[in-house]
Amino acid sequence: MSILTADSVVIVRAPLKTDKYGNPSSVRDWASATRTPVAGVSVQPDGSAEATGDRTSTITGWRLMTAKGRDLDLLRTDRVEFDGMTLEVDGKVGRFRMGGRVHHVEARLKEVSGG
Repeated sequence: MSILTADSVVIVRAPLKTDKYGNPSSVRDWASATRTPVAGVSVQPDGSAEATGDRTSTITGWRLMTAKGRDLDLLRTDRVEFDGMTLEVDGKVGRFRMGGRVHHVEARLKEVSGG
């Protein structure tokens, strides 16, 4: 493992809730989420923005990257726990390919505070 990929995270994946008729909804059941520890990644700051108005909030961006040759079971609907924070996956997870194989994975993450 490289010093550049010496971070550890926990991937949090929640199933969909079911409605009163037993049909899946579009709402995630975070109380029933599975937690998968993952070592050997890099998590770096990736900018921030502030929203003002009735409620002030701060959105802090992070970027998660894997080492060369490593795929990661991460979905855009997952959350990632890192360094005491719970971060949301912001958009699609990027799987960079070379020669038909995954070279590495990158994902933008965000933490929303305030508001």
